[in-house]
Amino acid sequence: MTLPTQPVTLTAEQIAELNRRLSNMRHDINNQLSLVLAASELIRAKPHMAERMTATLVEQPPKIAAALQSFSAEFEKMFGIQRK
Repeated sequence: MTLPTQPVTLTAEQIAELNRRLSNMRHDINNQLSLVLAASELIRAKPHMAERMTATLVEQPPKIAAALQSFSAEFEKMFGIQRK
């Protein structure tokens, strides 16, 4: 990873945009984790629904990873961080 060698200055608009993206990411991840929790609780209460709820459980980690990756890419772009 290559970090900037000079100070990085962001405008108020850039900070607001980064904050908006962070807020969206938190919201999305909380929603996905809520689905995992709900599916787990449903499986515990009604084991016969395990097969149907497994799809919900399996779909969430890639969505969480995608949200983190998207925010990370924007964060790195704004601060001039380059991955090798």
